[in-house]
Amino acid sequence: MIKVLKSGLYTSIQDTGRVGFRNLGVPLSGAMDSISAGFANALLNNKKNDAVLEITMLGPKLEFFKTTQIAISGAEISPKINNISILNNKVYTINSGDVLSFGKLIKGVRAYLAVKGGFKTEIVLKSRSFYDGITSKDIFKENDFINIDKWNPNKINTTGGLLKNKIQFFETSIIEVYKGPELELFDKKQQELLLVSNFTIGNTSNRMGYRLEEIVLKHSKSMITSPVLPGTVQLTPEGKLIVLMKDAQTTGGYPRVFQLTEKSIAILAQKATGSIFNFKLISI
Repeated sequence: MIKVLKSGLYTSIQDTGRVGFRNLGVPLSGAMDSISAGFANALLNNKKNDAVLEITMLGPKLEFFKTTQIAISGAEISPKINNISILNNKVYTINSGDVLSFGKLIKGVRAYLAVKGGFKTEIVLKSRSFYDGITSKDIFKENDFINIDKWNPNKINTTGGLLKNKIQFFETSIIEVYKGPELELFDKKQQELLLVSNFTIGNTSNRMGYRLEEIVLKHSKSMITSPVLPGTVQLTPEGKLIVLMKDAQTTGGYPRVFQLTEKSIAILAQKATGSIFNFKLISI
């Protein structure tokens, strides 16, 4: 069991998402940066779909009541165990009574805390991922409790630190994309404009989508409401782009000009408001 002493800014449980329910209008959800979440689980030899704690910018303060192992990947938010600094991408043993806290944000936006065997929150529609209206919580609050399994200390994990030099993937400003279904509605010059322009993440961005500030290509193209996915880039009539993220709706009515790769979604998820980037078209 873990007690939430301080909740942080936006702390939630996420796994690989709620797959197979989009026909019912249920968003995928899941870790915004699935690569970093996967790193944290891999360090502990967890299953890929084991639930992790997604921590956004300002970390929580957590008191542990069971012995376990932990690993943190993704954003660097100055983690500490009992006020002693620890590193990302390394396995640590947590004893009953220990307190994990976070401090100054150094790099990235979202950190992922994994525990041995994953967090044991409720499963709804085959996933533990928090989503308002589906799970009983959308974020953790002070004095909440989180269930975990007790770790057997006789099973020593020896993988700590092996991923230390493999987590800087999100520092790039290049976001790789595939052609979207409606990109061809626009002529070559207009398509090129979308690729040569720099884009800035707006201050209304969240787990549902990132709104980009620039007015790049006003248009009057219309289309029938069609399926969208996390990573779909929509072009609004006013000429602005919206990049759909993990809690995005399942259908949309704006032209789908690009589709991000899973790695690109992870990279974008680690960029803060005001960050500047550009798109790079790749082939399937």
